[in-house]
Amino acid sequence: MLTYRVGPFSVRLRTPLHDLIQLVRWCYGTNVDAEPRDLALFNVAVEKGSLSRRLFAPQAVFRTDSETPFQPFPRDHAFALLEWGLNWCIATRAHQYLMLHSAALERDGHALILPAIPGSGKSTLAAALALSGWRLLSDEFGLLDWKTGLLQPVPRAIPLKNDSIEIIRRFSPQADLGPVFPRTRKGDVAHLRPDKQALSRDMETVRPAWIVFPRYRAGSSVRLTPLPRHLAFVRLSQNAFNYRLIGVAGFAAVEHVVDTCSCWSAEYGGLDSILSALDRLPSPAP
Repeated sequence: MLTYRVGPFSVRLRTPLHDLIQLVRWCYGTNVDAEPRDLALFNVAVEKGSLSRRLFAPQAVFRTDSETPFQPFPRDHAFALLEWGLNWCIATRAHQYLMLHSAALERDGHALILPAIPGSGKSTLAAALALSGWRLLSDEFGLLDWKTGLLQPVPRAIPLKNDSIEIIRRFSPQADLGPVFPRTRKGDVAHLRPDKQALSRDMETVRPAWIVFPRYRAGSSVRLTPLPRHLAFVRLSQNAFNYRLIGVAGFAAVEHVVDTCSCWSAEYGGLDSILSALDRLPSPAP
């Protein structure tokens, strides 16, 4: 059994797969074997598939408590399966937060929220920012404490897909990427490891300052356009996993974060141009 911490959550993993244990230790470093947090403990297992498949097409099966939310994956995709399984655990259980489908990063004590639909280049942009001096708070979940208005870090591996893998390798040859898992259900996937700063500061909450809705378009010049607050409210609420579930608290949380942040729409065709534009975002008012 292996226990490790991701932000406010503890993961207790049972698995006979030694390669998976090695990848978890590689990815989460000093947060492995950390004391479990009382707030939320995910008991998960990644097990070998049925005996009949082990000789010809070995499989891995993700389980949490009594549930098996996914079909088996190929055995050599076990780490990707575990990461997707933890996404499912957070999305279905962490309703003490408003859960935004967004990346979140911090600079100089202020947080940038990057809500985006799939295919917008969110993970690639988050990886480039994390490799350029911003502190990674999250790639998949912007966890907004709707009681305090603060973002809770949950730094985990950033899954880069298909062309994004080589884009990040060219952007930063020192990027700490794990193995490529070919032909997953989302294509080829490789994970960028969160750096030591992100892991060690995983309980330092941050006040949001900017909301930027990014959209990658090949060949496009960078355009960073102020977004009216009423449109930002609609788009951000549509990017929240549990907005309707938590009801009035969700409405109030979205209203507050939109009112206290500068809101922008961004279109770009290259990482250097959008990074330069984000670095020039106006500092938040005191």
